[in-house]
Amino acid sequence: MTIKNQDDYIKYRFHRSEEAFEEALILADKKRWNTVINRLYYSCFYAVIALLLKNNIETQTHDGA
Repeated sequence: MTIKNQDDYIKYRFHRSEEAFEEALILADKKRWNTVINRLYYSCFYAVIALLLKNNIETQTHDGA
């Protein structure tokens, strides 16, 4: 994906959040609970990053998010 501006980056992060959530659902069907937790964590992380960016707040670390 080519990211041209901040709006594109925000959309990209929300898209990654949705993908990670969908992956978690697939893995839950297979009872891969540790990996489900990982995918749910990243789904939330990507969504938070997008929301922060939408409000002109940038972070460099997971702790910052």
